Amino acid sequence: MTPVLHPVALVGAGPGDPELLTLRALRRLQAADVVLSDDLVDARVLALIGPQTRLLRVGKRGGCISTDQRFIEELMVREARAGRRVVRLKGGDPFVFGRGGEEADALRAAGLAVEVVSGLTAGIAGPAAAGIPVTDRRCTPGVALVTGHSGEGGRAPDWAALARSGLTLVVYMGVARCEQIVAALREGGMCGDMPVAVVAAAHTERQQQALSTLDGLCALLAREPGLGSPAVLVIGEVGALGAWASAQAEAAHQLRQA
Repeated sequence: MTPVLHPVALVGAGPGDPELLTLRALRRLQAADVVLSDDLVDARVLALIGPQTRLLRVGKRGGCISTDQRFIEELMVREARAGRRVVRLKGGDPFVFGRGGEEADALRAAGLAVEVVSGLTAGIAGPAAAGIPVTDRRCTPGVALVTGHSGEGGRAPDWAALARSGLTLVVYMGVARCEQIVAALREGGMCGDMPVAVVAAAHTERQQQALSTLDGLCALLAREPGLGSPAVLVIGEVGALGAWASAQAEAAHQLRQA
């Protein structure tokens, strides 16, 4: 008997806090037979998966050994063709630096239906966790979400154009490439005193944030290991707005006086 084929759900797990999951994401997790989870999905989200569900960890993290992408795609196809309800669970949003588009194409090429369940991406929710708006009409006309690690075969950002754009730049996976990013933005004309906020492990118990400038960013990251990956860099005037920036400046002043 031919099994009933269910759509494969590409589900965004959000930035960490399970309270930020969408209702649809929660329903898909609790109804799944198999969940293929990325490395960055918070343990509190994984705890919501039903006891009858098989959890397969197929992590990807920069600088570490990662599960082969083709293997992940073949595994999803095999499980779905067996009639199982398959969820591919990704940190943030599956279509924002999550290879969701590649995986959706592979599934459709195999004759399978795909459901995309959006999630809050770290580039928006991360700054918000630190009280930083990524857009503000007083200082920027918009925001660009950019990867600092384009990977093999990927298209690199045009840092010179971004430096001149006047947009808030939110850089994913940029900590390890700090020196190259700073150099490219400075060469493109961005001033060295441009505010840069770093928000690490947003919406988790490990969350840390700090405020620097473009010229001071790499030194900050070198002396503060807690600001490492997973983190976003928020480059632009928005980083210096409001009570958050004032609190960061006061904390830095007290540290200098100690």
